[in-house]
Amino acid sequence: MITIIAGLGILRVICPEVRADIPWPEVVQRLAYENERLARRPQGHNGEYFVVCTLYYTPVESGFTFERGFDARPVTKPGLHGRNYPRDFLRSVKKEGFGRITTPVNGHHYICYNSGGSFAFSSRPTGGGGTLVARYSAAAKLGQSSLRHGVIIDTPSPTVNEVFGSTRWKIVDTGGGLRRWQIDLYYGEDEPLGPGRFMGRPRGTTFEYAYSNAKIVK
Repeated sequence: MITIIAGLGILRVICPEVRADIPWPEVVQRLAYENERLARRPQGHNGEYFVVCTLYYTPVESGFTFERGFDARPVTKPGLHGRNYPRDFLRSVKKEGFGRITTPVNGHHYICYNSGGSFAFSSRPTGGGGTLVARYSAAAKLGQSSLRHGVIIDTPSPTVNEVFGSTRWKIVDTGGGLRRWQIDLYYGEDEPLGPGRFMGRPRGTTFEYAYSNAKIVK
């Protein structure tokens, strides 16, 4: 079945996998199968892998309102020096790593989550020591000798290109919840799609995941 949805100002025809929750058991099995096939070629992987592309973003505080169904009760956390922010916004920052605040604090337009339930103010979203670049920065699981920090890859998936307007990515980030052969693509800044599980998605797209080959280009 093909679904037509509106997003990014246009109508797109995309596969059902874009809207569905990620069925991880099925995805893991597919990744293992496809990568085993690539490895059996005479040339082996030769810098080409089969991956699942997912998404992360920087949530914007202005989108977390009672009117949109969020828990917007003002709360503070360690590291915020008594300043209050919507409860769901801080939950989203904890998951995504960074969030853009409405009112800058000492020139800092973002807050970030540190381990142990602590937050801090930040000048920009970063990963691996560098600033995250929308539609270019990506994250991958640590310990993969091929899809490692600093590698540039090309993901020719039409779905990825439609959603992000890009197929070239540099791995500069990681995350504890990432899986082998998963590439988490940085969307940029946006208000959340909605409350609950939709907090993990930007308002500009309903994208969940897409399969793609990933070719190391540098």
